[in-house]
Amino acid sequence: METMLIELTNEKAAKLLHELEALNLIKVIQMNPSQKESLSTKYAGSLPSEIADEMQNHVNESRNQWNGRSI
Repeated sequence: METMLIELTNEKAAKLLHELEALNLIKVIQMNPSQKESLSTKYAGSLPSEIADEMQNHVNESRNQWNGRSI
């Protein structure tokens, strides 16, 4: 069998696809494929900037301590 990726441009198309699936002519594999987005885009603005800055400072301090350099 052949697998195809299609983009629906009309809501009626989804109904037709489900009818074809009910007739065992096709199999719908995935309804809404997730778009790959970067983590920075996904979580942008999730933390208040003050807390994010504190966390970044802590990470930098930890790295400096690990590398044998104190601030």
